[in-house]
Amino acid sequence: MNTQKITKISSQIYIGFSILSIAYVSVLSIYNPQGTMDLVATRLPNTDAISSIRGIYGGVGLVICFSLVHLLLKDVKKALIFLSLFWLAYSISRLITILVDGPLGEFGSQWLVIESTLGILALVLLLFYRRFR
Repeated sequence: MNTQKITKISSQIYIGFSILSIAYVSVLSIYNPQGTMDLVATRLPNTDAISSIRGIYGGVGLVICFSLVHLLLKDVKKALIFLSLFWLAYSISRLITILVDGPLGEFGSQWLVIESTLGILALVLLLFYRRFR
């Protein structure tokens, strides 16, 4: 199997994994918004807060998933660009929190590593992908 084919298959697997990861949080947020916020030990005190989590993490997350499925089928390069921006934006937001508000807890620190890794992986795959296109 040549490097071009390995890069394409690796990119598709990565995109699929990202879709499943985002979809999990989205479905959880639509079904049980408080369950999503329990991950960060935050209570949702009213229906406005509940609807915001359901809309942002649930609804918007599903739109991102549907968009990524479309890009997976039509334009892998654009999916990689989007995912590099998506995951690295989360990482940058967490770094800003560290600078402005102080150290992250265990959850935030773990996710800083995960999101940074996923963002960098997208960039690496994108570099390989561009090399062969």
